[in-house]
Amino acid sequence: MRARGDIASVADRARTIAAGAAVTKVYFPGSTAAFVLGEEALLFIAEDGAQTRVQVHGGAILSCVSDGVRVLTGGDDGKVMTTAADGTTALIAADARNRWIDHVAIGPEGTIAWSAGKQAFVQSREGAARLLDIASTVGGIAFAPKGLRLAIAHYNGATLWFPNATAEPEHLVWKGSHLGATFSRDGRFLVTAMQEAVLHGWRLADGQDMRMQGYAARVRSLEWTADGKWLATSGARPVVLWPFQGKSGPMGKAPRMLAEATDEEGRVEVVACHPRHPILAAGYVDGLVLLVRLEDGAEILAKKPGASAVTALAWNADGDRLAFGTEDGECGILQNLE
Repeated sequence: MRARGDIASVADRARTIAAGAAVTKVYFPGSTAAFVLGEEALLFIAEDGAQTRVQVHGGAILSCVSDGVRVLTGGDDGKVMTTAADGTTALIAADARNRWIDHVAIGPEGTIAWSAGKQAFVQSREGAARLLDIASTVGGIAFAPKGLRLAIAHYNGATLWFPNATAEPEHLVWKGSHLGATFSRDGRFLVTAMQEAVLHGWRLADGQDMRMQGYAARVRSLEWTADGKWLATSGARPVVLWPFQGKSGPMGKAPRMLAEATDEEGRVEVVACHPRHPILAAGYVDGLVLLVRLEDGAEILAKKPGASAVTALAWNADGDRLAFGTEDGECGILQNLE
C-alpha cells in the first residue's frame, strides 16, 4: 500500500459546516443533504449551501432512515416523524406508552415500520398499523426488496413477518444478540450484525447458516454494492467485503479487504457504496475518508484525518456528491465527483 500522502485527493472539493452537535447519519432526500443530529434536530444543506435546522423530536434521535424523498426518524419521545427536504415535518405515530422508538424502516410503496421494546409495527400509507409481539427487545428491522416482508432481529435470531398474511411468522435461530438486519438485493439472504464482533447470515431458501467473523469491533455499518455482489462492512482496520455472487453467498469463501487503516489502532467506522459504480467511501475512527475502487483497490483521499471519528457517509442519487459527518459535529459535502 502506498503512503496515504502519495494518493490523489479530492478533499479540496468539500464544503464544510459546523453542525454544533454529533452527526449520527446523513442522507440525500432529493438534492438536499440531511444531517441527522444526535439530539432533536436535522440539519438540511441545500445544493446552493443554504442551511435549515429543523427540530423534529423532543430529545435524542434514536433511529433514522431515508427513501431518497424524506427522512423517517424515531425518538426517545416515543414519536415516529417524517421530514421532507423542505423541512416540513409530520407525525406518523406516537407510542401509546411513550416508549423509545428504537428502529425505523421504509418499505415498498411508502410502507413504514418501527419498533418499541418487544413490539414491531408496520403501517401502509393508507392503513392502520399492525403489530407483532417479539419474545425479546427488537434489535433491528429491515424490509425485503420484494413483497411486504419484514425481518426483525432480536435475541437468539431473527423473525420474518408478512404483515398482510395470516401465516405465522418464520423464525431463524442463532444464539446471541442480533442488533441489525439487511436483506441482499436479490432477497435471497438475510444478514444480521451481532453484539459480538461478528455477522451472521441465513440463506432463506433453506435456512442455511453463514457466520462471518474476523472483526476487531462490532459491525455498525453495512452496505450492498450497486450490483449487489458484495456486502461492505465496518468494524476492522480494512473495509471488509463479503462475496454474494453465487448461490451460496460467502459460505466457504474469504472476504476481500481493501483500504486498510495505516494506524494499528485505526478502524473503519462507516461505509457507503456508490449508487451506480463499483466504488465505495470509507470513514475511519481518526476522521479520514477514502474513496476506494473495488476493481483494483485504488484509493482517493476525500477527507484528511481530523479531531474525531467519521460517523456518517452518504452519496446522492447521481453519485456526484458525497456527504460526511463526524462525532464532533463537522459536516462536509464533496462536489463534482463524477
